[in-house]
Amino acid sequence: MADSNRQLRVSRAFHGLATASRPRSMDYSGAKPGAGCSTPRPAIALPDPGKTGAVRVHGSTRKPAGRDWRTSPLTGIIGGYDQEAYREVEKLRLSKLMSELGLCSRREADQYIERGWVYVDGERVTELGTKVYAGQQVTLDPQAAASQQRRVTILLHKPVGIVSAQPEKGYQAAVSLIRAQTRDPGDHTPTRFNRSHLLGLAPAGRLDIDSTGLLVLTQDGRVARQLVGDHNGVEKEYLVRVEGHLSDEGLRLLNHGLSLDGKALRPARVSWQNRDQLRFTLREGKKRQIRRMCELVGLKVTGLKRTRIGNVKLGSLPVGMWRYLREDESF
Repeated sequence: MADSNRQLRVSRAFHGLATASRPRSMDYSGAKPGAGCSTPRPAIALPDPGKTGAVRVHGSTRKPAGRDWRTSPLTGIIGGYDQEAYREVEKLRLSKLMSELGLCSRREADQYIERGWVYVDGERVTELGTKVYAGQQVTLDPQAAASQQRRVTILLHKPVGIVSAQPEKGYQAAVSLIRAQTRDPGDHTPTRFNRSHLLGLAPAGRLDIDSTGLLVLTQDGRVARQLVGDHNGVEKEYLVRVEGHLSDEGLRLLNHGLSLDGKALRPARVSWQNRDQLRFTLREGKKRQIRRMCELVGLKVTGLKRTRIGNVKLGSLPVGMWRYLREDESF
């Protein structure tokens, strides 16, 4: 959260320095015991030695749950932070914090909380809507880790005419293609198809109804969060068949220089694949972005196929068939 991450002031009396913004790397090793200061640490997920399979999230100096948030008599600093700055720090929903830390999706977080699989500073949390500070320790029960390991991610070669998410009148949704009979015979992953793999299975990103190619469907909120939204920065590669004349200036604009909906697009990599086909590599995914980009430079798209998402390629997966994401693959 922006407020909790901003630089906070350090007392002159405590450090013998002029009041200044505290750098993240400041060494508190010389501070006297009991002064209420601790060395800040970035928020990272580490194995919890106390619980097999559990995850502990370490944050920066934080307010302990409920008590002992004392003010130093020497400096008026609360837990090493200036009181005025601390008052500006707000709590946020536990489910949101878990999502932002990449532990799971917000929906999964709510499920884990309801099942009693989430601990904050060592105390079990079971109430939905619980709010915490960004630096508090969040621990997942081993059962949550086991549940995540059982969730599947599926790669589908979506045909034209199939919608990515909610079915529209007269059209099938992509998830309806996930059946034992449509699994790629070349998929040698040991996972056996089970109808439970369809529960909560949803597309991580979209692919237009008139486009074909790689579509990811997953039960894993961590995968969905990695791929959904313009913030993720995961590369997506497309082969685009076009009609019309493209000048050198038009090609330059496709790479960097176009705007959609009043906002400049991120730089892209666009080059000729052959005489009537372009290769696009994007790090964002606005609605019908490639088609609209092409229209702006005088081109008409007659075919669009997504061939890669991050490090995962469509490869030889047949149209209308699917396979499981392998353990050695990651986006």
